[in-house]
Amino acid sequence: MSLHQETAPGVPKVTEILADWVVGLKGADIPPEVRREGLRTFVNWVGCAVGGAGHETVDRALAAVGPFSGPATSTVLGRGERLDALHAALLNGITSHVLDYDDTHLKTIIHPAGPVASALVALSEMRPISGKDLLTALIVGIEVECRIGNAVYPHHYDRGWHITGTVGVFGAAAAVGKVIGLSAQRMRWAFGLAATQSSGLREMFGTMTKSFHPGRAAQNGMFAALLAEAGFDSSERAIEAPRGFASVMSDKQDYGEMVDGLGTRWESALNSYKPFACGIVIHPTIDGCIQLRSELGDARIRQIASVELTTHPLVLELTGKTRPKKGLEGKFSVYHAAAAALLKGDGAPTAFTDELVNDPQIIALRDRTKATASTDCHEASVDIRVTFEDGTSATKRVERAVGSMEVPLTDAQIDRKFTVQSALVVGDDMTAALLATAWNLEALEDAADVARASVPAPRGLSAAAR
Repeated sequence: MSLHQETAPGVPKVTEILADWVVGLKGADIPPEVRREGLRTFVNWVGCAVGGAGHETVDRALAAVGPFSGPATSTVLGRGERLDALHAALLNGITSHVLDYDDTHLKTIIHPAGPVASALVALSEMRPISGKDLLTALIVGIEVECRIGNAVYPHHYDRGWHITGTVGVFGAAAAVGKVIGLSAQRMRWAFGLAATQSSGLREMFGTMTKSFHPGRAAQNGMFAALLAEAGFDSSERAIEAPRGFASVMSDKQDYGEMVDGLGTRWESALNSYKPFACGIVIHPTIDGCIQLRSELGDARIRQIASVELTTHPLVLELTGKTRPKKGLEGKFSVYHAAAAALLKGDGAPTAFTDELVNDPQIIALRDRTKATASTDCHEASVDIRVTFEDGTSATKRVERAVGSMEVPLTDAQIDRKFTVQSALVVGDDMTAALLATAWNLEALEDAADVARASVPAPRGLSAAAR
């Protein structure tokens, strides 16, 4: 038997079709409303990257990779350190995801911007890119990764793959390949090189390694495009071949999701932005608990004897940790999230610190919270019942949480989210200037202005960088 089996009859030449589309697309081909959503995606990503820059995960990653970095061309957003472009892509992917506050393509639970924007912004400081071209490439990369994700979700995800890492590498390769001008053949090679580096396991959720996945996808996708640029060849059917990405890593292969309607159906226009810094499936619970707190008042909330949640089974599969010990684990505990939202009215990064996860009052209410899975409950909905010490109760049903496609964040809400997390890292003045620069992306002659605007004053530098 040949090691290189022919593609099954009827299977489209996905790798070739996607490569031709990426190479041939012009910025003007992207509808204005899609470009606008791409800009919102970019602004949200910058805020998350800066907001996560001070996390200990980033400190440890920098300590590990710093000695091995090449020429210091590119910024780690929100910090003073500079690394080579490949390592900066890795670090910016980590910073933008470590708080679990980034964007989400709700159809697949992919966090699209991290792998793509992290690679593009790092590259922009090494090779000049206009803001308009960067936005075009960002949209192209997100489109590719989400279409590939659609084709294998949910089977691929259910096997245990972290889909942001596994398909994000294709998005980064497409985006970088676009801005460096790969030919169609070399773009096919880049996709092959991306496919063979596709990885990320859901077992890592609740640890530092989860944020490593989009970082590595950014780094590997950029490397794939640069290798292809240098003439490093690969399979030209790596996505659809019998031993290619889709067949090896999923029981489902819907190739039409990858290639049908290219340029008319835009997955990148369906992005959403988190109002809460945790797994997206917890958001209805947090939204409902914050509403209950607002309606009942602090005194009444402190009389709660028990909390009952009715959720979709996926919520407990992904976020069923009953005794988190660290802030990162708290992001995957619907019990902690409910307690923090009821007692503190909080779903921001401050709700998922090591300190709050181990707060005695939070633990006490968390331990009095029960969750029941029901297939009758939509995965984006929740029913909440709080019972008080006097035996009375209050209920709340959330059909779709704030931040969903039905209740999307406004530009003003994205601005507030950006400002709150960025100001803690680089201060109010720099945050205001950076926010304005990010929104002005398409007018920038040099997209690297965004990275430069994120560098804090010298007092904010780490000891190693001074």
